[in-house]
Amino acid sequence: MENNSNVQEFILLGFPGTWYFLFSLSMVFSMMYGLTVIGNMSIIALVWTTAHLHTPMYYFLCNLSFLEIWFTTTCVPKAVGILLGNSETISFFPCILQLFLLLSLGSTECFLLAVMAYDRYQAICHPLRYSSLMNSTFCTQLAFASWLSGFLAISVLVFLLSRLSFCGPNIINHFFCDMNSLIALSCTDTSLVELATFCVSIIVVVVSCAVTSISYIYIISTILKIRSAQGQRKAFSTCSAHLTVVTIWFGSAIFLHVKPSAANALDRNKFINIFNTIITPLLNPFIYTLRNKEVKEAFRKAFSRM
Repeated sequence: MENNSNVQEFILLGFPGTWYFLFSLSMVFSMMYGLTVIGNMSIIALVWTTAHLHTPMYYFLCNLSFLEIWFTTTCVPKAVGILLGNSETISFFPCILQLFLLLSLGSTECFLLAVMAYDRYQAICHPLRYSSLMNSTFCTQLAFASWLSGFLAISVLVFLLSRLSFCGPNIINHFFCDMNSLIALSCTDTSLVELATFCVSIIVVVVSCAVTSISYIYIISTILKIRSAQGQRKAFSTCSAHLTVVTIWFGSAIFLHVKPSAANALDRNKFINIFNTIITPLLNPFIYTLRNKEVKEAFRKAFSRM
């Protein structure tokens, strides 16, 4: 990498504003990060210690919670350091590594959400065969495939990016190493990287979103065939939390990544990324807790025991 670039480190601008504003924002980020880690670890611990939650749906939820912890850890501590004014620089290799982890974990989340939609499809559309179809071996294979696919897909992009030359300037208008920001700083032709980014985005975001959408078309069609209103509500309640998370995640992911070039909209993307990397990981455990009777009941029993 050093042979291809004169730039050995980048300067992350973070956010504009007064010292009081930046300090307040750093406190907000720190509080949200702490709640994200505690919330997602609580879900993992709850599922691990509660026997009746040992089902495919909660197995995938544990994978998602584990992913969210690392996803937000990859960028939030560094962002807080930038806001406090003592960690604005980042070396070339750590910058590339941070980008790789963020995009890989984000891609894995897309695949995991598609797998969770498929799980809900099997549970609602084929309830009698659900236990045999979604056995522990198959669930493990689906989770492993999601993680492997997410990291392999981004490996190609990061390799191409690492071959670019960065001659200066070295200022990134973001609070982490963003793909579009790095492409904008390169002093060589970036058309191949932009094309690869667009293609990978199509494969990861659009394909996983399509799988999720098709699954929910069948799910909604099956729910509407249930004659009783109570039965419809019960069936829909098993997937409402997941549907909420899917809508939030894919909406922001498509807006950020599925576009043919790195347009000059870095300031706008910066604030969208706050939602994607900080707010969404915080919301997920609360969405699954507040909209899931089984999880709420398990939490109530756990607190009662304590």
